[in-house]
Amino acid sequence: MSSITKQPPTVITCRAAVAWGAGQDLVIEEVEVSPPQPQEIRIKVAFTSLCGSDLSALESKVTDLLIPTELNPVLIRSQTMDVYTPLSGCAVKVSPAAPLEKLCLLSCGAATGVTLLRSVEMSMHYIKGDCKFSLLSTNNNPSGLGAAWNVADITKGSTAVIFGLGTVGLSVAQGAKIRGASQIIGVDTNPDKYEKAKDFGITDFINPADYSEPIQEVIKRATNGGADYSFECTGNTEVVTAALHSCCDGWGLAVALGVPKGKPEISAHYALSLGGRTLKGSLFGGWKPKSDLPSLVEMYMKQEIFIVEFITHHLPFEDINKAFKLMREGKCLRYVIHMPK
Repeated sequence: MSSITKQPPTVITCRAAVAWGAGQDLVIEEVEVSPPQPQEIRIKVAFTSLCGSDLSALESKVTDLLIPTELNPVLIRSQTMDVYTPLSGCAVKVSPAAPLEKLCLLSCGAATGVTLLRSVEMSMHYIKGDCKFSLLSTNNNPSGLGAAWNVADITKGSTAVIFGLGTVGLSVAQGAKIRGASQIIGVDTNPDKYEKAKDFGITDFINPADYSEPIQEVIKRATNGGADYSFECTGNTEVVTAALHSCCDGWGLAVALGVPKGKPEISAHYALSLGGRTLKGSLFGGWKPKSDLPSLVEMYMKQEIFIVEFITHHLPFEDINKAFKLMREGKCLRYVIHMPK
């Protein structure tokens, strides 16, 4: 691939939200960004958002298997310049004349894949210029839809229970509804979420605080013996166990999506497996970004899936700590953070 930079890139200064300690508010700092090296790019970030894994990383509650927790300080979000450099040796296409709409996991089409942004093996997938999918969506929406469609492969007439009615959980509900699930139970400790959840497909709501018995027993009664599918979207490993117990014998499938916020270990009796239940993990909903995301975008363009409806707040970059506060309090679904122009 030939060079697409007209002048040699230089060191730039940009603003970044930096975590100087676990659980502390982020501090907006000026940082210097080195010129991109071969097989690297540097882009200007116009909009961004946060997800539960960002909160877990900020509070240093994520297992090292997922996100390194010993990095201090940690740069959570930053602003960069739209400078591009050649990506040789890998079939990744980047146009300097149009916005780069989305950065996704892996999948250039040939490489084996790593998780470093600087690697050419990181997929940089261009999405139609007239599509605001990348502004309105985060990994949460595809993760939830993919968990329902790709990982669980929900069938028509089945029953599903979803633990946690945030963006991920409601995306699972949307996917279950589209697949024709007959009963979609939402489980959350915030009763205010029920009305909104109905729009995404939730048919029944259970608040664990209303019951003194284990929540799985309540779910078994509501589903005549257990759900066909259960989804853990809270990041609480104890809820993973409850999700597994909530499935029916023989073919019940529990899917874990939430990033753990406490102890990473899960505990379940071996008899649950002998009874035919299965526990599966889900990474980005099982999507392959290069080959699968265009079809998801087309569904959004045809108004077949909700994306805009998840947006509850728009915030400037300077209010990033407010975004974390709203997330902790469960008072938002999805917000767009507008970076400085």
